[in-house]
Amino acid sequence: MPPDASPRTTAAATAPATGAPTAGAPTAAAATAGAPTAGAPTAGAPAAGAALTFEEAPRPARTAGIVGLGTALPERRIANSEIAGPLGLADGWIERRTGISERRWVSEGEGVADLATRAARSALQDAGLDAAEVDLVLVATLAPDDITPGPAPLVAHAIGATHAAAIDVGAACTGTIAALALGTAWIESGRASNVLIVAAEVLSRFTDLEDRRTAALFGDGAGAIVLTAGATGSIGPILLDSDGGAANTIRATRAAGVLEMEGHETFLRAVQELHLSTRKVVELAGLQLNDIDLFVYHQANGRILGAVADRLGLARSRVFDCIASIGNTSAASIPLALAEARRAGALTPGMKIVLGAIGAGLTWGAAVVEWGE
Repeated sequence: MPPDASPRTTAAATAPATGAPTAGAPTAAAATAGAPTAGAPTAGAPAAGAALTFEEAPRPARTAGIVGLGTALPERRIANSEIAGPLGLADGWIERRTGISERRWVSEGEGVADLATRAARSALQDAGLDAAEVDLVLVATLAPDDITPGPAPLVAHAIGATHAAAIDVGAACTGTIAALALGTAWIESGRASNVLIVAAEVLSRFTDLEDRRTAALFGDGAGAIVLTAGATGSIGPILLDSDGGAANTIRATRAAGVLEMEGHETFLRAVQELHLSTRKVVELAGLQLNDIDLFVYHQANGRILGAVADRLGLARSRVFDCIASIGNTSAASIPLALAEARRAGALTPGMKIVLGAIGAGLTWGAAVVEWGE
């Protein structure tokens, strides 16, 4: 389909905190942190039409940056052979189709809140921050342990974030990007100084082991990010979009109780929207694709990552891929991938990174991040 054929709703995320949009300001495009804003130019600003670099673009007085990462993976490893055998699939079929070699699944009695709490503690330790200093806890998941309460207040209580607001974010695989937009906005507006974002999933609960299309895809795990005001790095533009008209592409109904996916359509939309949102968010940052050092996408499928790289004209080495050992962990995959990239030495201070995800809803989004110390 043509790039702009699908209906969509675009949300402006992490806009500078001061002032309401001026008359005539765009409402469909994302006016985001680090991006030029509508209205009269500030003193010393480039003339209309002049290109702004990431460093030159106007930013809020307060900025947010990533200062800590944490992860939590179940100990139980599920090899492809355990899934392929009952389905009658040949050796190597799953890995060729998905890029996945194994995934982690929880054991009896282990849940989303457990994984989220472990990842949260790990991230706070990494940031050198006490839980009592956290102002906001955001937990992104599509698989909460109970219908209510959601995991956010449980995690806040478990880690000792006694004065923190706690909010659950339900944006499926786009959950980390959505939470990043919310947390950054709270910091930029002065409503928070320290924000803890946790993305946790137990998708093994909703995996249909008799469905060849989905049985091998999903894994369990959690990742966490600590945002702090005035960090050496910064969160730049964030773009969030949606298309509820394609909701049936990925769904889990209460009646069925398992994840169902239209594989071919999901693949096409994922490649299209990740490709387009990447270009848009990089443009909002006043950058070119060549200015981005690393692209860290939701680890949905190895073939999707490769196809997005090809559409953008990127060397595969610039698109981080760690799906082989964790599978598709939905919202958790971006913080898990960031932590793995750092462990592998692929993240260094000053690097510019694009984060991107697409998931059920359909929802999708992208962000530009400057990596700090």
